[in-house]
This record gives sequence, structure tokens and C-alpha cells, in this order.
Amino acid sequence: DRRDRGGLPAPHERRMIATPTITLTDQPFEPGLLVTAFCTDRQETGAIATFVGLARAERGTAAALELEAYPGFTDAAIGEIAQAAIDRFNLHDVHIVHRTGRIAPGEAIVFVAAAAGHRRAAFEACDFLMDYLKSQAPFWKKQHGPDGVRWIEPTAQDHDDVGRWDRSRPRAGDLAQ
Repeated sequence: DRRDRGGLPAPHERRMIATPTITLTDQPFEPGLLVTAFCTDRQETGAIATFVGLARAERGTAAALELEAYPGFTDAAIGEIAQAAIDRFNLHDVHIVHRTGRIAPGEAIVFVAAAAGHRRAAFEACDFLMDYLKSQAPFWKKQHGPDGVRWIEPTAQDHDDVGRWDRSRPRAGDLAQ
């Protein structure tokens, strides 16, 4: 059953061509189980890098984070980002799990795993994916705290982080010009 493997396909179901697995869920998830499932049966993968983002209490100003998404739209947009990472870093596989709904401090918000032939590609892919998820994925975020509710927008640093990828390496379409 896919639930026993963190939503991942069984080893015999995996394709030779990398297709990202994107999961949006309003339920808490266990990152360790996702890592174990993602690492299973990878004879040709030389490296797996993961990232887990947690909700912060922001020194008592955040009682909860609330994320809204549009099913079918948000996951498709994340799938495009993930496919760009697969193409850019020659990845074997990508798995992204992102929470929606109300999330308490200390709970996992996002899980990103990248499988590649070598470590540098896996590390860079996780960094790339998180920069795009943080600044461009279509989520609407609210922070609930003692002073009420406020909307959260990407910061200037978030925009700088994602911008470095456009400057760091030409894209395939840029090479033809």
C-alpha cells in the first residue's frame, strides 16, 4: 500500500524517466518514514538529499501557521518546479510533501527529497526546490498569534535566494540565443 511507503510508488512502479511525486496534505506527516521509503531500492542512485521545514513559534508571536492551497493548481505548479529541478540537476527522482491547513509550531510543513547520481546535484536540487517553494509556490499563508492574524508574504531575502538560480547557470532556452 502506498500509505506504508509515504505515498511513494513501489520500487517496481518507479519509472526510468524521473517524474516528481507531489503531495499536498492537511495531515501531519513523519519525515523519517518518508526518507526511509524514498531511499528504498536505489541501486543506481549515489546520493539522496532531503530538507524538512518546521513551523516556528517566532518567540511566542505564532501560535499556528495556516496555509491555503488550491488542489489541482498548487500541486501542478509545484510539479513544474520539481520537473525543472529534475531537468536542471539530472535527478533520478524528486518527492515533495507540503502541508496545508493549520500547522502548530514544531510540526513539519514541507519535506523535499532529491535523488541523484552524485551528492552535489542532490544538495543543489534541494536548495533550488526550497528557494522556489518559499517564494513562488502558490500558497497563501497566515500566521495566528496573540495579536491576531496576519498574512505572510515572501521576504526580500526569499526573492534574492530564488534569483540567484537565474544568474547561476544559463537555462537550455538561453543557450540557443
